[in-house]
Amino acid sequence: MISTFVLTLLLIIGLIFFIKGSTKDRIEEMEYQATEKVEPLLEQLQSHLQERAYNLVKVEPEQLKLTFQGHVRPSWFMAVFLTLLATTGLSCMGLVLSQLNIGNNFNVLILALLSPLAGLFYWRGSDRIENVMVSVDPGQNIKIVGHRDELSLIRKIISN
Repeated sequence: MISTFVLTLLLIIGLIFFIKGSTKDRIEEMEYQATEKVEPLLEQLQSHLQERAYNLVKVEPEQLKLTFQGHVRPSWFMAVFLTLLATTGLSCMGLVLSQLNIGNNFNVLILALLSPLAGLFYWRGSDRIENVMVSVDPGQNIKIVGHRDELSLIRKIISN
């Protein structure tokens, strides 16, 4: 029974790190060597980002640098998913504790009632402002810094 407790404890530790990782910034950098003129590509990037609700907030013409800012909203699906995962993990821990006769037989219910905190933690941590910075160096290299998901969409646009 102690081995079950240890395995369930490891499950809870993994669950905590998974929930904590759900709010992590996933900022990456992408470089692209322009083979054509840069201006049409920059206009295409600007229109794409504005369609995705990013606003141009800063232009540095002497350095050819644009900064876009957008509000990232949390996902209802992810909040519910994390709450269900927490409910499952905490219920398992409660069942193991009740089998070990630690505390009372209501451990399952008490621990399961804590699970909405996981969704709340995700909701508060994921509601943020994100930046996408686009800069062009004299060698026509375009450097884009932003969220990993946004960069994957930009890669598709640039490759077309």
